[in-house]
Amino acid sequence: MKTTAFTRHHMAAGAKMAEFAGYNMPIEFTGINDEHAAVREGVGVFDVSHMGEIWVKGPAAQAFLQYVTSNDISVLYDGKVQYSCFPNGRGGIVDDLLVYRIDAETYLLVVNAANTDKDWEFLCSHAPKFGLTPGRELYNASDEIAQLAVQGPKAMDLVQELCPDRDVKSMEYYTFCKTTVAGIPNAILSITGYTGAGGCEIYVANEDAERLWSALWSAGERYGLKNIGLGARDTLRLEMGFCLYGNDLDDTTSPIEAGLGWITKFTEAKGDFVDRALLAAQKADGVKRKLVGFEMVERGIPRHGYDVVSPAGEPIGVVTSGTQSPSLKKGVGLAYVKPEFAQAGTEIAILIRGKQIKAQVVRLPFYKK
Repeated sequence: MKTTAFTRHHMAAGAKMAEFAGYNMPIEFTGINDEHAAVREGVGVFDVSHMGEIWVKGPAAQAFLQYVTSNDISVLYDGKVQYSCFPNGRGGIVDDLLVYRIDAETYLLVVNAANTDKDWEFLCSHAPKFGLTPGRELYNASDEIAQLAVQGPKAMDLVQELCPDRDVKSMEYYTFCKTTVAGIPNAILSITGYTGAGGCEIYVANEDAERLWSALWSAGERYGLKNIGLGARDTLRLEMGFCLYGNDLDDTTSPIEAGLGWITKFTEAKGDFVDRALLAAQKADGVKRKLVGFEMVERGIPRHGYDVVSPAGEPIGVVTSGTQSPSLKKGVGLAYVKPEFAQAGTEIAILIRGKQIKAQVVRLPFYKK
């Protein structure tokens, strides 16, 4: 089992540790509800060093990424981040990812930890068509990079203290910069987030991780900085309706079914890409299921894999993610359902321990600031 550059700090803090995506990761420190509230109301730090980072470089980088991702790379500019996915050639999704444009010939792909090896194989399979060589223009740097996500309404006040050379508080959503953070030159600081609470991500080389950790906690003391585990990360992302690969997305779900048509472009500028014809047909003809958000009307906690039924008890879908929302104090979830049950306000039911518990389809996000 792998460790991150920060693992010893988690263990010293008394974290409940468990294997996740091949890494020994902190699941919780003081409890999911407490950590969840800390991010919504103050500031917390997540170790997300397990995420994968893959560089794509060279004059063919943009054309390559246009082909292997669903979104339109041509709209990016230096310092811009884009959410996208890798279509798998069979109508499903290899992974969802973030694309960072460093410059016209340099891109950083940030992928899900559990899919890094699969993503690498997928990229390598298409690289020869564009003259990219794995290990050269295509480079897997996942084991070399440490990443912290500092999240919450106080996050950027804290992080600004570590960034004397740049006004990072005014950075726009889904942008990034290379700057000095905690005395570490050329760190990447991005504003994307997976919690809906504001904040940033900081990428440094593993050898600089200790310096970053020390400076962050030194400055963070007066902000009430707290350690946050993967448990609260999941409840925070679900309150925002953000998809989690392996639950809401996988090799059998298409981006059109998943409500990700907005990152699936069919413009002339986009050109051809993996599964373009298949996905265009889905968009034109409709799909047999749609991913929706729902809230429990009656008491009950929905879980991944629970069946969804109509008020009459007919099977109509399955829950992909579900929890008791710490902020809303009610059960919420995501589910694939038949299209006729996908409209907001539609009554559905979740089968919980054999009982039909009322729920209602709602517009996302569940949590609104």
